[in-house]
This record gives sequence, structure tokens and C-alpha cells, in this order.
Amino acid sequence: MKKGIIFDLDGTLWDSAQAVVDSWNVVIGSLPDFHKKITVEDMESLMGKTMDDIAYAYFNTVSTERALEILQACMDYENEYLEKVGGILYPNLEKVLEDLSNEYFLAVVSNCQSGYIEAFLKYHKLEKYFDDFECFGNTKQEKDTNIRTVVERNGLSKAVYVGDVLGDYLSTTKAGLPFIWARYGFGEVPQAEYAIDSLTELRDIAEKIF
Repeated sequence: MKKGIIFDLDGTLWDSAQAVVDSWNVVIGSLPDFHKKITVEDMESLMGKTMDDIAYAYFNTVSTERALEILQACMDYENEYLEKVGGILYPNLEKVLEDLSNEYFLAVVSNCQSGYIEAFLKYHKLEKYFDDFECFGNTKQEKDTNIRTVVERNGLSKAVYVGDVLGDYLSTTKAGLPFIWARYGFGEVPQAEYAIDSLTELRDIAEKIF
């Protein structure tokens, strides 16, 4: 039996909000038609949305086409920036991943752009712990579809998804998997059956579910 743990990224494995804000504001500062600098609070409110939805929600004073252009410029620079500075890993992440990878198939599924997961893995040297990843930027598909894709293409008999916001819970439920709420993250998911207050609790919860 092949068992997998699939992770969200932002608010679950790391907090990159400040670094992303810093990178976006470099781009925004150079724009002739949009001048509203983004804050960490703004960024946290956008976490979990698809990239297109973020464009429409934040860059809402320009045309839809222009919003997507600005977002693409922000994302391109963001990936370069994160490869150089990284983000804030949640406590004991690598130790937990090392332990879990001995028994479980590990993957990341995020609503991020292409290159973002790679920047996370590269800067923090965590590639060796993960067997697969998928994102909205690669497939243009919603998170539930990407979760199912990872499960199916890797032949997982059982899998759980770990995330921190309501959208993660809804996507996981739609994909037909058990959900573990990372309570230390950005969102509130009171309806979640399983929850952790730190990554070190994940093994015990996973064993209970499996």
C-alpha cells in the first residue's frame, strides 16, 4: 500500500509573505499605471487563491488584461527573489520531512505560479524529501484537480492533504481525501476533523488516519 502526504505550501510549510511583498513592491514601484504598494496583511488575505484570482482582486484598478500582465511581472521577479532569500520555514520542518519521507510519499500541491515551489525547494535544499509537486501555474487547474492528479499519477492507495485555509479544506474534500488543518497557518478551518498546532504532530495524526 502506497501512502502519501500532500502539502500546501504557504502557511503550511513556510511563510514567505514578507519576501513576496518585498519583491512585488520592487515591481509595483516601477509601474506607470498602478501605484498601490502591497502589505503583508494584503498578501496574507490573498494566500490560497489562484494566481488569476489574485490578479483580479488586487490589481483591480486596471483592465483584466493589464492585471494579468502586472501579476506575471511580479511572479517572475518573485521567483528570482525567493531563490536568493528564501522564506521562513515553520519549526522542525526538515526534521519532520526527513522522518516522514522514510515511510510516506511526500508531495506539494499549491495554487502558486510555475517556479514558486522550485524556488522553495532550491533555496532551502529540500528537494530530496519530496517525490512530486504540482501547481496552478503548470496546469491552470483548480487545487482539487491537481490533488487528484498527484494521487493518480503516482498510484497512491491512500493520501491526506495538509493545508491551512478554508479553500484547502474545500478542495481536499472535493478531491475525496482526508484533510489536516495546519492551525498555525493563515486561515480558520473550524470544520476540519483533524488539526495540528505544529508539524511535529503530523506523524501521529497521519498514522491515525491511515
